[in-house]
Amino acid sequence: MPIKTEEAAASPARHAGGGDDDGRGRRRVLVFPLPFQGHVTPMLQLADALRSRGGFAVTVFLAPVPSSSSLLHRPAGYRFVTVGAGVAGAAAALIPSGTGGDFAGALMRLDALLRAPFEDCLRQELAADEDAAAGPVGGSNLRGMQEVAERLGVATLALRTRGACCLVAYMAFPELCGKGILPPPTSARRDQHQMDMQLDELPPLRLRDMMFSATTTHATMATCLERLLDSSRCSSGVILNTFNDLENSDLQKIANGLNVPVYAVGPLHKISIGEHNSLLTQDLSCLEWLDKQEAESVIYVSFGSLASMDPEEILETAWGLVDSQMPFLWVIRPNMVQGSLQVGLPDGFEEATRGSGMVVSWAPQQDVLKHQAVGGFWTHNGWNSTLESICDGVPMICRPQFADQMINARYVEEVWKIGFELEGKLERGMIERALRKLMCSEGGNEMRQRAKDLKKKATTCVEKGGSSKTAIDMLVNRIMSF
Repeated sequence: MPIKTEEAAASPARHAGGGDDDGRGRRRVLVFPLPFQGHVTPMLQLADALRSRGGFAVTVFLAPVPSSSSLLHRPAGYRFVTVGAGVAGAAAALIPSGTGGDFAGALMRLDALLRAPFEDCLRQELAADEDAAAGPVGGSNLRGMQEVAERLGVATLALRTRGACCLVAYMAFPELCGKGILPPPTSARRDQHQMDMQLDELPPLRLRDMMFSATTTHATMATCLERLLDSSRCSSGVILNTFNDLENSDLQKIANGLNVPVYAVGPLHKISIGEHNSLLTQDLSCLEWLDKQEAESVIYVSFGSLASMDPEEILETAWGLVDSQMPFLWVIRPNMVQGSLQVGLPDGFEEATRGSGMVVSWAPQQDVLKHQAVGGFWTHNGWNSTLESICDGVPMICRPQFADQMINARYVEEVWKIGFELEGKLERGMIERALRKLMCSEGGNEMRQRAKDLKKKATTCVEKGGSSKTAIDMLVNRIMSF
């Protein structure tokens, strides 16, 4: 049962936006992002786009976890409501860190914990502002919040913060289970040939691309995906951060399979006029360093806000970068090493890379990827990072770890042909060869050219008459009809 306290029910924490105008008298959209960087960023980009295109005010429901506090400084027209302040400790304890966490189980437990407090908050929001009935846009992982809204007579929309290719894979999950393909037996997981088996139902994916987590049980994953798909099917429409020219075939499969309107409104960071939505403090000095580098000479290395490495992988990556003799910008978060808050770089690394490399704790990624000095991106292939790289014409070295990352990496290599996967145990010689392949070889140059071609399409789709511009206008009209 969800934990409910009188304190949380009676007085949800409210915070105004960055100006005096909190949007009273305007149609209001209600959004509830999951408290992870990869979910918060596209949700608030969508909110910014709806504010600018439809004139909506925005209420942001926040999970009561420490990372959410950095979102409270926003422009006028935003209002923030912390859901379940009385269960903040329990909510924070559910948030996993690093790739070893049971994210699927944590999301379902968080959904259950916040359901009752969210109902109290939503009732108060609707009572305080009659124009709030423009419908909450929720992450499709929050099925419980959607059920609350439905019970209160509020129409909902589901934002998928992953690519269309990922949702198509999730839709095929029950069929693969029914055929006995998933979950693979333990013996198959140790057989590389079997794990590389092509899935006829999901070309170009392989069996191992569907192994979303090593720490979540199959039953938990199946339940989580079932609730995710129910959220999409029961919504008034599914919003995807992608564009037609990139994933047209998969978008059509989603529309046919879910039988709800589908709005491909991405790239959201291209249509949002708002500020960056980072939960982490960005080191802007790296942009000044990039200004001093030659065009397309720098390899940008970042594995996102959750992916982690062990100390040996850090060591091999460091010496691989040194041996490649490539200029690099490397993001190393304080919690990036599994089981430790400290990241130790090897002796001699700083001296060997002085002037040719830079290490920061977090970077303004969108600004980095669009910088003329950046010629390649070594990434974990979270969807935001993958899409941002595509939109700025930057080819990729792919090192996926969990969730949708394997699917995204497979599409980068086999469908869009703008990068390649770095497989197996990390070793400095392998890293050096991969960096040279991406940055110096003819094959790397061809990937770079294809990436630039996709960049042009990503730019065109958000212009007047473009598919994403049309989709966001249709979405605004849909919300206004609620």
